[in-house]
Amino acid sequence: MPQRSSHQVSNHAVEQEVKHEQSVVDRIYARLEAAAAAARSLAAEGHARARLGNESGLVERDAIVFQAGRRLATLDAAHDGLVFGRLDMSDGDTRYIGRLGLRDADREMMLVDWRAPAAAVFYQATARDPAGVVRRRVLQSMSDKVVGVEDDLLDSEHASGDLVVVGEGALVAALSRSRDRSMHSVVATIQREQDDAIRAPGRGVTLIGGGPGTGKTVVALHRAAYLLYTDRRRYEGGGVLVVGPNAVFMSYIARVLPSLGETSVSMRAVGEVVDGITAWRHDREQVARIKGSARMRGLLARTARGPVPGAPDSFRVFYRDDVLILDPEQLGALRRSLLGAGQRRNGLVQQVPAELIEMLWRQVEGDRALAPGKEEFVRALLASREFAEFARAWWPVVDPVDAIGWLTDRERLVADAGHRLAAAEVDDLVESFGADDFTVEDVPLLDELRYLLGEPPAAEHEDPLAELYDELVPELTTMDQRGQDDRPAGADERPTASIEDDAFAHVLVDEAQDLSPMQWRMLGRRGRYASWTIVGDPAQSSWPLPDEAATARAEALGAKDHSSFRLSTNYRNSREVFELAADLARTEIPGADLPVAVRSTGIEPRFHRTERPHLGETVRRAVDHQAHGLGGTIAIVVPVGWRERVDGWVGDRDRERIPVLEALDSKGLEFDGIVVVEPDEIVAESTAGVRTLYVVLTRATSELDIVGTSDRWRP
Repeated sequence: MPQRSSHQVSNHAVEQEVKHEQSVVDRIYARLEAAAAAARSLAAEGHARARLGNESGLVERDAIVFQAGRRLATLDAAHDGLVFGRLDMSDGDTRYIGRLGLRDADREMMLVDWRAPAAAVFYQATARDPAGVVRRRVLQSMSDKVVGVEDDLLDSEHASGDLVVVGEGALVAALSRSRDRSMHSVVATIQREQDDAIRAPGRGVTLIGGGPGTGKTVVALHRAAYLLYTDRRRYEGGGVLVVGPNAVFMSYIARVLPSLGETSVSMRAVGEVVDGITAWRHDREQVARIKGSARMRGLLARTARGPVPGAPDSFRVFYRDDVLILDPEQLGALRRSLLGAGQRRNGLVQQVPAELIEMLWRQVEGDRALAPGKEEFVRALLASREFAEFARAWWPVVDPVDAIGWLTDRERLVADAGHRLAAAEVDDLVESFGADDFTVEDVPLLDELRYLLGEPPAAEHEDPLAELYDELVPELTTMDQRGQDDRPAGADERPTASIEDDAFAHVLVDEAQDLSPMQWRMLGRRGRYASWTIVGDPAQSSWPLPDEAATARAEALGAKDHSSFRLSTNYRNSREVFELAADLARTEIPGADLPVAVRSTGIEPRFHRTERPHLGETVRRAVDHQAHGLGGTIAIVVPVGWRERVDGWVGDRDRERIPVLEALDSKGLEFDGIVVVEPDEIVAESTAGVRTLYVVLTRATSELDIVGTSDRWRP
């Protein structure tokens, strides 16, 4: 029997469907509350264990309270929109799909976690291949209240005669929803090609590509949640790191994983990957290109191995009848020997005093000095304040921040750079390194230096001279037996433990096409043992040297297996908006991946050519027009350095709803409307300016206004 289409379903029938689904949802929420109550009871039991009054009770308390707290956090995060899907199967089975899995008191499945194999057909089934699904239903909810349903009839042959099919499809309904300042989970509307990427095996490297609006970011985040579900011990124990381009972007995506019940993921902008350092400001393009280039690797290696500015370059001591001298040549040779075998400077702090004493002992010749023996010589030097001060000053613990400060000395920078930098580049770097704050481009350089220098000794070993009596004297008396081995005793090629602790079990990188070689090196240290998810679109790249970045990426990933997924459908932009952006890409960006936009609004982009004195007024009118007609967010996107000026033009407003963003800060975001100010200025800002403008144009879901005093950019 033919099924009724959505427009044939009466309002009463729809109300009855919603009422029925609400009754099911109420039972599931009651079970959720029971699970939460059980977790609270477990936490109370854990606290009671502490009253046992012994260490075992405290350990049990901590373990129980931790597990209970984590369970409560998961249940709380999944509360809103807990139940979002229903499958009516051809065998008569009905499955409800949700943000987590729940069983009733008899252990019967009430709600299937969206990541479970039993839920896969919710995303994979199609009318061509229904996979046993007759009807797929999406429940639209506000908190725990069902406010509507949207159905897809996938197998009419197995549908009963009284089956009700409501709506025009959940995806279309979701796409028409107004945006706010946060990305939301799309767990109810994931499409098949997206689900394939989400459920890809966890090993190796998973590459997710595709043009603007294809959902790459949200798919990658759902993949992180899926991996945690399938192998929680591995990924939660080792950690999952999510890296994005900037703080605005990270704030935008921050709600997605918690809404899927995952609260243990480390989310960082690329300027805050290194613990203890946070940078938001970017360098000028020419400086950013130098700092990000692979040339910095060799430069910083020479800096880390070089002399410490201001350190003494000689030492003289009178011992009995001998005058013992360490001159610059000897000290330089020792420094090169110690650091020439892959050792890190800070890891040698405790060894250096012994090496210095050994060099001095070899100079002892007089009978009066030799007679008491080496141990007496060591004790005499250790009692010498001059030697202690020299040893600490010649080989201090070096912080990466201090080391990068050495490069404000032009002479030092030229020496460390060798032939890597032109004179103008040296000038740019000296000026940049002398700034009061760090830039995003400085962060991987600091990480490189941290790795090259090594971690400082633990607090209890900060002063090696204090331990020489107990530890170094026996060591020194046996040093002669080591021969002339250039490699210091105890050398270890592996990084120090605390640097190793940077490593994660999974690394997710979004907007990967923008990463510089030095940023890839920084991430590579954190993913050396990890599986990876890498998201990007070369056509949207802001890094001007893609081949150099590709080489650094390959080094960071190592020999891991790769699997690739291309998302081909643009769900974000209206056809009208994307066609303008696509025309620009076809003209200016060879090989751009142009997806198919599936939604039309009938609203063409609007162009406003004006004179410079009228620019502010024209921008304000365009913003007012969008604000009046759109219910969601509107971004005003401007060239670098224009934010304050344009902010003054548009005046008082809801700044959360209508922000002013520089072009690169719009990357990865989406808004109902976009007003682009002076696009030719955006193009002229950098060698990647056309690609940046392409990114800006594809941020708009519905309306696009372009305001400028010229239109050279137009395809």
